[in-house]
Amino acid sequence: MQVERLTPRGMIVRFLTALLLVYATFNPEGISFFHWTLAPIVRGEGIGSVGSLKVVAGILLLIGWLVFLRASRRSLGILGAGLVLGGAIVWLLIGSRVVPPGSARAVTHIALVIVSLVLTIGGSWSAATRRITGPADTDRVG
Repeated sequence: MQVERLTPRGMIVRFLTALLLVYATFNPEGISFFHWTLAPIVRGEGIGSVGSLKVVAGILLLIGWLVFLRASRRSLGILGAGLVLGGAIVWLLIGSRVVPPGSARAVTHIALVIVSLVLTIGGSWSAATRRITGPADTDRVG
């Protein structure tokens, strides 16, 4: 069995993929799945505003999140979950207007990049530990 090598290029690709996933789901610029699909429903346009393209996009985003979150959970455990929860709390504070609206955009971008970094580390942690300790790894069952 070939052991995955952790390279700077691989880390960059993982980070850019996580960043794309996070920003495609939500971003403060108003160009995201949230703004495209969920915001119209909340505004009262009803579920009829959701077409097949939006459903397919939602499924693809969900698959991406499941892949990244599963890898992060298996690699980082409680620490990774805590970091993601921290990012979610920052997002909640901004959405609740606890953080002043003038700085909400910047803080939201920071939180989204942090979530992307956590997903990148979670997806790369196993390869990094294999590189440091050898082929033995704890994420393999059986």
